Parts: sequence; structure tokens; C-alpha cells
Amino acid sequence: MNVFSLSVKNVVAKPLSSLLSVLLFGFGVSIIVIILLTSSFMKNEISKNAAGIDLVVGAKGSPLQIILASIFHIDFPTGNISLADANNLVRNRLVASAIPLSLGDSYRGYRIVGTTNEYMKLYKAELDEGEQFSEEMTAIVGANVAKALNLKLGDEIASDHGLAEGGGAHDELPFQVVGILKQTGSVIDNLIVTSVQSVWHVHGHDEEHEHEEGGDLHESILLEKLGLSVTNEQLSEEDITALFIKYRSPMAAVQLPRIVNGTSNLQAASPPYETARLFNIIGVGVEVVNILGIVIIILSAVSVFIALINSLKERKYELAIMRSMGAGRAKIFVMILIEGFILTIIGSLFGFVLAHGGFGILGSSIDQIQTSASFVVTEEYYVFGGSLIVGIFASLIPAILAYKADISETLARG
Repeated sequence: MNVFSLSVKNVVAKPLSSLLSVLLFGFGVSIIVIILLTSSFMKNEISKNAAGIDLVVGAKGSPLQIILASIFHIDFPTGNISLADANNLVRNRLVASAIPLSLGDSYRGYRIVGTTNEYMKLYKAELDEGEQFSEEMTAIVGANVAKALNLKLGDEIASDHGLAEGGGAHDELPFQVVGILKQTGSVIDNLIVTSVQSVWHVHGHDEEHEHEEGGDLHESILLEKLGLSVTNEQLSEEDITALFIKYRSPMAAVQLPRIVNGTSNLQAASPPYETARLFNIIGVGVEVVNILGIVIIILSAVSVFIALINSLKERKYELAIMRSMGAGRAKIFVMILIEGFILTIIGSLFGFVLAHGGFGILGSSIDQIQTSASFVVTEEYYVFGGSLIVGIFASLIPAILAYKADISETLARG
């Protein structure tokens, strides 16, 4: 029987001890791997959803809140800004283009976004069926929304105030579904998209008013950079929630935020800066959990060490007989190392399977999270290599003790 077969036989001979070592090692590895998967996934999602947006402008308040509410739709807006102020800002030569957003309502927990068709281009979203919204009170829905709510073309949906159901429905002014988007893997999969004018209409902002004769409040004008056709009355009276701005030149990154923040009721928020700040905030928690994983791996290495030491004590006579029958010191040394290596590699593989399985279940159970068990990050290879090194070190002392054992003394005692 060769060295490897003997090592496997010895591991199997102590099932409870081996199982404990494998479980401890697996849990430690799985904690670190799932943290790596989660943080990498979040970074990828943030980069993907913020791509093409140089600056977000909203009402005065927290810049991070503006980013979370406007780009990722996981917070409440800081307020509204006037359409007139927004138009004055985007007419600046530093602005190449802008996309307006009107937020505030939802349908069965899915946010309704009033915007322009440029918003779909931002996420490279294509229609799976139907057409883009063109008339007021028409909407297109993301792939996850259509699937979760079983929405079809022609269905009518009545919006609720806020993000939760029961916030007060606009039953008298329902939206008609005219289009369903293909899956993009971005935030738009979880949204209902309509025109800015439709949002104004739902909230009664475009009710007819009496005007003096000769007035020009109902004359239609085109706000080119915003992609909106509005009346003078709407320009002077309506609000939007935020603006996605694309810079015309690198110089705009320095000058435009200062211009925005110098305006009394506008707040500039830089997606790269604010998301980096967000990761700094949650980074402390990630480090703590990583330390916990490392501690568990160290404890599991100690478990492997104890298991091998105990096994060595119980098998001293057996090993001495092997030596007397011609097995060299090196063979015994390698056999003990292989035993520790087997426990380590099984534990590591168990940890990776556990982490990826849990990550896949998370993605399949929550529509807002588009991931799978096959999602892999480069850092996992370092975790695997590091765990094997830890296991080898845990096996080294027992292997050295076995190598130095005095067979004549052991046999005399036996």
C-alpha cells in the first residue's frame, strides 16, 4: 500500500475527529469567501449602474443619499428641485447632456421613475415586447417587475405614494403597460419607467388654470439638453427629483460641482466619490467579519494539529513497526503531511461549495440581486492557497515528531 492510500485510511479511521477539522476549516473559508463575493459583486453592480453618469444633482442634503435614491433606488430622495433651476444648470457649456428623474411613487414595492427615453440608453436596455412610452400615462416595465408581478402589455397599474404598498393609491389615474424590457442585469430590471409629464399628471401638477388673455403660459418649448417638451407654465411651476449629468470636458469635473453647490437649493453628488465613501463606511464591518473568518481558520488549523498529534500518539507502535519493516523516516514524514493536507483540502473545498451555494441561493430568492453560484473572484485563489499553507503548517510539527521518533524505545515499551 502506498503512502497516499495509508494517509487516506488513517483519516477515515478517525471519522469524528476528521469531520470536526473539516467543518471548522470549511466554515472559516466560507466566511471569507462569501465576504469576497459580496463585496466584489457590490462593486461590480455599483460600477455598472453608475456608468455614464458623471454627476448627480438633487435637492440640498446628503450627497450619498442622493446617489442611493437616484441611481440605486434604495433610499428616499432628499427633495425636489425646480425644473427652471435644472434647465438653467444644464444650459451651462460644461454640460454635454442631462437626464431628468422624477421619483416618489411606486407600484407594489417597485419604484416608478419619470424620465426620458435616454434613461433606457444609459443602461443599454432593449424592449423584449411592446414599444417605448410616448403618450402620457404609458409606461414600460423592467424584466424582474414583469416576472414578479406577472404584468403583460395592456395591463393597468395604479401607483402608490412612497416605496411601500398602502401609501395612498392613484386609482383614478392608472398607467398602461406598453412595453416590457429585456433582462439587463442592472437596476432598471426592477423599475417601472414612464415620462416626467406622466408623473406630473398623476400628482395633479398640470391641472388647468385660468390665465390672462394674451398670456403665453401654454406655449410649448423644447428643453434640448433635458430632452423635454414643456409649456412655459410647467417650466416655471414644475419640479423634478434629480439630474444625471454627463460632462462635456474633464474641466467640468472641477468646476461644475462648485457651481451646483453654490446654488442655494441644489446639491452635487459624484458617484465615484460617494460610492468610495460608502465602501469606507461598510469596510470596517467587512474587516471584522474577515478577521472572524481568519480566526476560525486558525482554530481549524489547531484542530488539525491536535487531531494529528492524538493520532500520532495512538499510532506510535504501528509507525515503529512500519519503520522496522523498512519504511524510512521520510516516508513517515510525508504520510503525516499528506493526512493534514487531505483534511485541509477537503475543508477548503467544503468552504468554497458552502459559500458559492449560499450566494447562488441568495441570487435565486431575491429578484433585485442578479447573481449565481458560478460568480467567481480572483481573490478566491489566494484564499485557497493560503488555507492550504495553513493546513501544511498545522501538519508540520506532528510530521517532524513522527520523523524523529525513536523506534527501538517505542518497540521496547510496546
